[in-house]
This record gives sequence, structure tokens and C-alpha cells, in this order.
Amino acid sequence: MDAPLATNTADPLDSLLGAARTISHGAPIRDELVSDIYSRSRQICKLAVQYEDKKKLQSTYKLDKILTSKIWGYPIMFAILGVVFWITITGANVPSGWIADFFGVIEGYLTAGFQAVHAPAWLHGVLVLGFFRGTAWVISVMLPPMAIFFPVFALLENFGYLPRVAFNMDRLFKKSGGHGKQALTMSMGFGCNAAAILSTRIIESPRERMLAILTNNFVPCNGRWPTLILLSSLFMAAGVGAGLHSLATAGVVMGMVLFGIIVTLTVSWVLSKTALRGVPTHYTLELPPYRRPQIWKTILLSSRDKSLNVLTRAVVVAAPAGVITWILGNIFIGGDSILAHMAGFFEPFGHMIGLDGYIIMAFLLGLPANEIVLPILLMGYMSSGAMVDADGLDNIKDIFLQHGWTWLTALNMMLFSLLHYPCGTTLFNIYKETKSVKWTVLSAVIPLGIAIAVTFIVAQTARWLGWV
Repeated sequence: MDAPLATNTADPLDSLLGAARTISHGAPIRDELVSDIYSRSRQICKLAVQYEDKKKLQSTYKLDKILTSKIWGYPIMFAILGVVFWITITGANVPSGWIADFFGVIEGYLTAGFQAVHAPAWLHGVLVLGFFRGTAWVISVMLPPMAIFFPVFALLENFGYLPRVAFNMDRLFKKSGGHGKQALTMSMGFGCNAAAILSTRIIESPRERMLAILTNNFVPCNGRWPTLILLSSLFMAAGVGAGLHSLATAGVVMGMVLFGIIVTLTVSWVLSKTALRGVPTHYTLELPPYRRPQIWKTILLSSRDKSLNVLTRAVVVAAPAGVITWILGNIFIGGDSILAHMAGFFEPFGHMIGLDGYIIMAFLLGLPANEIVLPILLMGYMSSGAMVDADGLDNIKDIFLQHGWTWLTALNMMLFSLLHYPCGTTLFNIYKETKSVKWTVLSAVIPLGIAIAVTFIVAQTARWLGWV
């Protein structure tokens, strides 16, 4: 009796599904239902609601036709992002120099004070050259860009443009097997990848949320901006005239961001076809009206809630890392420091991917926070004999050149910084959100493998073509 009953029950279901597919003309049923609901709601709203300012509503529709256009949406989006980078780079150069000079003066007074009280050299090294200098580097390099980037990004959000970015990116993420809301989490990642992991909670589908978590790392967070901006300025845009130098630097950084987005979409597509198979879910996004942002309130709130919080976390991590780096660079075994021995161990691997042992060591010691990779690298170089006072961009470039850097070294360090594993805080957040050691490890191994593969290919290709 059970078998015929099961058969009779299945027939109406098949008929119902067939009718639904016929009504939807082969499109996903949920998409058709949602479209009908919104279409009907718009008709009711048009009949029942009267707008006091119809001109404003019409201007919103006209602007959306341009900003969300399939033709103009992407060029405008990337142009706006490029302008944000240009403003950040141009505006941060001078304040960074001022802050570095200020800390340089304080370091001079601290050194004089230690000499006056005849303090041991090791104590001066730990507290001043390690603790103070590492902290000062993080503040002088990070604070000006953050004080510009976060408020400008917040103004775009308050204006109502970021939802249009999510709308545009939804097409690409859907084709790659992801979810349109991943564009919003990716935008959050420009500030902090750890915060972006928390923001993936807005994605209802577990599969698509895992895709967002695993690929969130490929957009540069605030801790990677200093490395990308500095190396772009010193090496990639070195031959450009002074008037166009900032524009060229912004263009290189923008190219890195675009490459990171391409990697994000590619990895999402591969994972959606292999380990995380599934059909993308529908994404319904209601675009808010454009509004005039409260400029000063937005600047103050973004500076307090984002810039200072991220800077505080970086300083807390950078201070002990600076001490550890100084200690490793000043304890000698067999005529070389421990740091030099460690860098020598990684030198063959570093050379294979276009880097060196000190750069590999900087990324390893910088696992707690990406913000401290560059200061650790400079302290590692300076503790190895090249005792140059890094009080300006020219002196920083001299330090790099003294250690055999070329344009290939700078390019591959930028690529490795863009693509490598997330910081410790982000990995901790991934574990808290997934409750899985496996996915946490994969979220580090996948980016690291891609970073090694990309830099290896670039290095070997450049050497084979005789460009270096």
C-alpha cells in the first residue's frame, strides 16, 4: 500500500513544479516571485503614496541609471575608488613626514636621557630602538592614511553610493558562485579584514558565507595600505615626474586592488565548483535614496570608531613585536645575530619567489597584525649593520637598495602582502565564526599558496626574460 501512495503523492508535486517553471519561463522560481512582489508593491506605492519632492526622486532615478548601468557602473566605481586612493596618498605624504620628524626629535631626547643616567646599552636598545621606534613607525606610517581613507569612505557610505557598489558587484559575484552581499563585506575589508569576517553574518546561505570568509583576505586591509603605498611610491612610480607622482602611485595601488578583486572572483568560482558546490541564492537589494552626508559628524565618528581603534590595536601589537625584533637582531651566535641566522635560513626560498630572507621573516613575525610587517623589515635591516636613520622616504629607499632590492623585489613584496594569509586577529575571528579548525587553516593555507605561486611565476618570468 505504501508504494502506490508514494507514487500518487509525487505526481501532483511534479505537476506543480512543471507549472511553476512554465509560469516563470524557465527562470528561478524565487527570482520570479520576488520580482512580481516588488513590481506589485511599486504599483500600489505609485497609486497610494504622494511625494512632496518629485524632482528629488526623479534625480535619484536618473543618477541610478548612470551609476548602476552595465556600461558606466564599473568604470565610475573604479574611478571613484581611484580618486579615494589618490586623495589618501596625496594627503598623507606630508603629515607622515611631520609625525616621523616629531618622533625622531623625541627619540633624540630619550637617547640623551638614557646616556645622561648611564643606562645600559641593552636597555636603551630594547626600550628606545625596539619599543619606541617600532611604535613610532606604526603611528607615523598608519595614522595619516587612516585619518583620510576612513572618513572619505564613510562619506560615500552616508551619501548612499556603497549600496550601488554592491548592486554592481552582485552580477560578478553571482557568476562566480558567490553572493551579492559579499561586495559589502569586501568593502568592509578595505578597512579591516577582521571586521569583514564579522560582517559576513549578513549572508544567510552557509555555503556563500563560507565563500566570503575564505576570499575576504584578497582585498587589502588598512594594515597593508602602508606597504602598498610606500613601495608603489618608491619603486613603481619612481620614474614619473613630481607633478604626476601621486597620481601614478594611486594608479599602481588601484591596479593591485583590481588584481585582488580578480583573485577573489576566481577563487570563489573554483571553490563553488569544487569544495563548496551549490547554486547562488537570490539577492534582493533595496537602494536607499541619495542624501547629503553630515560631513563633520561623519569625519569625527569614523575617526573615533575606525581610525583610532585600528591604530590602537596596531600599536598594542607593534610594541612587543618591536622589542622581540630588536632582541633577535642583537643577540649574536657565531658572529651573526639570531635574526640574521633565521633570515639566512629562509634566503633560498625568498630568492626563489623574488624576495629575501628578511622579508619572509618580517611576514612571519608580522602574523599578529599586517601593520607591523614594514617596521619589522626595516628594523631587521637596520639591526643587521645598515644603521641608517630612516627619517624620510629617501633614506628608506636607501636601506632597501643597500640590501639588493630591485623593482622585482618591490613588486613581489606588494603581491605577497596583498595575497598572503590573514593576520592573527582575522584568523581568530574566522575560528569564532566557523567553529572549525579545518576552515580556519584553509583560510590561511589557500591565500598563502596563491601568494607563493603568483610571486614565483612573476619572479621566474622576469628572470627568464632578462628584466632583472
